[in-house]
Amino acid sequence: MADHPRARKLADRIKQIVAEMLDTRIKDPRLGFITVTDTRVTGDLQHATVFYTVYGDDEARAGTAAALESAKGVLRSEVGKQTGVRLTPTLEFILDAVPDTAAHLESALHEAARRDAEVQALAASAQYAGDADPYRRPADDDSDDADDDSDDASDASDDERDTADGRETADADAEPSGR
Repeated sequence: MADHPRARKLADRIKQIVAEMLDTRIKDPRLGFITVTDTRVTGDLQHATVFYTVYGDDEARAGTAAALESAKGVLRSEVGKQTGVRLTPTLEFILDAVPDTAAHLESALHEAARRDAEVQALAASAQYAGDADPYRRPADDDSDDADDDSDDASDASDDERDTADGRETADADAEPSGR
């Protein structure tokens, strides 16, 4: 979806108008402690979605949703008067889930930090199951004999390479030249 500058400006203006109207002119007792968090307007400026949060429990959220639904006509007419657009956009009110999601993420981050601290504490007091370095060996006479055997094996492979190279050069010399 393209980002229309005019739609963004209208959305910001609608957000201001609705917040001001809810604060000063709408006197519904069902209306809780409400905050308008965001407004989005479609590219054709026909529909506006107003996101809001309510401080309180589920009952306060339900009462605020009912109050907004009943005040939708008054809010829309005031938006039309104050914006001056040819066609006043329809208003849709949606409870914003950002605070709930943020609280969930916050608790997940705290749990991860707690587990990391536990692992770090366990790692600090941990010991090796065997030797600290299982690859370090004491110098013995037996290890020198093993090195001599590996040297003999490498000498044999070098001899095999030399004979293979000799065959290739002998085959190259044996080719008749056509000139």
